[in-house]
Amino acid sequence: MTDEHGPGRVTAGFREVYGTEPGGVWAAPGRVNLIGEHTDYNDGFVMPLALPHTCLAAASPRTDGVLRLHSGDVQGGVVELRVEELSPVAGGAGGGDRGGWAAYPAGVVWALREAGLLTGGAGGAELHFESTVPTGAGLSSSAALEVVTATALNDLYGLGLTPPRIAQLCQRAENAFVGVPCGIMDQMASACCTEGHALFLDARDLTQRQVPFDLAAEGLRLLVVDTRVKHELGDGAYASRRAACEAAARALGVRALRDVPFEGLDATLTELERLGCDTATRRRVRHVVTEDRRVEEVIERLDAGDTRSIGPVLTAGHASCRDDFEISCDELDLVVETANAAGALGARMTGGGFGGSAIVLVAEEDAEAVSKAVTEAFGAAGHRAPRIFPAVPSAGARRL
Repeated sequence: MTDEHGPGRVTAGFREVYGTEPGGVWAAPGRVNLIGEHTDYNDGFVMPLALPHTCLAAASPRTDGVLRLHSGDVQGGVVELRVEELSPVAGGAGGGDRGGWAAYPAGVVWALREAGLLTGGAGGAELHFESTVPTGAGLSSSAALEVVTATALNDLYGLGLTPPRIAQLCQRAENAFVGVPCGIMDQMASACCTEGHALFLDARDLTQRQVPFDLAAEGLRLLVVDTRVKHELGDGAYASRRAACEAAARALGVRALRDVPFEGLDATLTELERLGCDTATRRRVRHVVTEDRRVEEVIERLDAGDTRSIGPVLTAGHASCRDDFEISCDELDLVVETANAAGALGARMTGGGFGGSAIVLVAEEDAEAVSKAVTEAFGAAGHRAPRIFPAVPSAGARRL
């Protein structure tokens, strides 16, 4: 479902479910992260780009405080909730997995109301969603669902929210309502990215710069390889990685690991050992500090017009995710090793890890051969065939 066909299809879906015409149709994209993994919740640097794959929402306001949610991608009927009863710990939606997919848009409404933006009967709405963002692939399908909800309600209720503020409220929804301790990157990417650019984001103060990223003009392609696996280890491992980073920052007396200078990294690791931090925690710190530096390296190379040279930086980032942060898996490692052996310029896992997707930077003329090599390697290893598609830097959330 492309965006050209999307508005008509999601409008028809809304009409079928609710029996009326929607007040409008909105879109918010998924994302891939070019570089900067697990740095956002450490107040560091990230560099995502929006995908052409989007979550669409057809929506209309209600004046009775009733929130009705329906997805064309999930079996089941309309989820009906009362806005004033939404709570992170109440049944229905909210509280981790109990509410399923509906917890994400419900959490956004809760966050808007908690921020004093929706009062009285405001916040009631009917929403119908359809998405082309692959789920479970580490491409931020949940952030797209959150951001499209907030963008629609922002317009329907004239809230006057900027894209960065929308992203902050959506992160609040996911952290406090859904119960996932994510950083700000995914929501900022979905809300703020622009076509033809990667987003250089400082996660501490949310300053951002749109960096031109026209791969086609340089004869390059960025492939996304969805491994189509998600290992259960990832469920609690994200929270444990974040806790280790925060504990190390406290031990060092800094606000966040972003404040550890790259030039003083060896001394910092020695100090952590003296303070009794274990080897695993010291490796987590080394990943975050070197990953922030890799984001800066990529920026420098893109600014110099040398996109090809970012390949080895991507591969170095994968090694750090694999060895120091320990969030890779056999399937992701196989993508990176096979792609590089087949002539890719560089490759790495992207997203939270333990499955999901990898990205591969490749010359246009080598894209087909590299894709074939990866697919064959998966077959030889007994893995399900991966899904491979180009990442085209696309627009952020918008009304269609």
